[in-house]
Amino acid sequence: MLAELGYTALAMDMYGDGKQALHPEDAKAFSSELMKNFDSAKARFIAGMEFLKQQASVDPTRIAAIGYCMGGGVVLNMAGQGEDLKGVASFHGSLAAVRPAQPGSIKAKVLVLHGGDDKFIPPEQIEAFKQEMKSVGADFQFISYPGAVHSFTNPEADELGKKFNMPIAYNAEADKKSWDELKKFLKAIFK
Repeated sequence: MLAELGYTALAMDMYGDGKQALHPEDAKAFSSELMKNFDSAKARFIAGMEFLKQQASVDPTRIAAIGYCMGGGVVLNMAGQGEDLKGVASFHGSLAAVRPAQPGSIKAKVLVLHGGDDKFIPPEQIEAFKQEMKSVGADFQFISYPGAVHSFTNPEADELGKKFNMPIAYNAEADKKSWDELKKFLKAIFK
């Protein structure tokens, strides 16, 4: 979908070694391990970003990062650590900072697209995230979609939610609106 919009996109293997989470317990274990070893995660992210910058179709001064769920948490943490990105966008991502951002450290514009009824992100975490962004002077936008829960952009979420008894579901309206917000965001940061 990004390529159709004229962007060059790279999907990164943040777990490493091609691991795939086929069960929620796998996803929890893999993402916990990733965030506990944040220096390794950061090195993997930077290696992917450097590879992307070498592509003929890429302007290395105009890079953004987009993440869904755990990936949303990764891109927010990369912005919080001052990575040289034009912007980051998180879809139903985790909001907890691995390391607190320092004032003036966030160079990227930040877009958070959140399910208003997401049971995985407690209200205190949302408030703490917003306060941190304000306290460090980040240019951020937080959009919450009422009625949307975790994984609202994934058309397979209803089936997975039933299979694993998880509070996740697809929300076509929130999916469309959040994608439209991302398109506006990318146009604005890449002017």
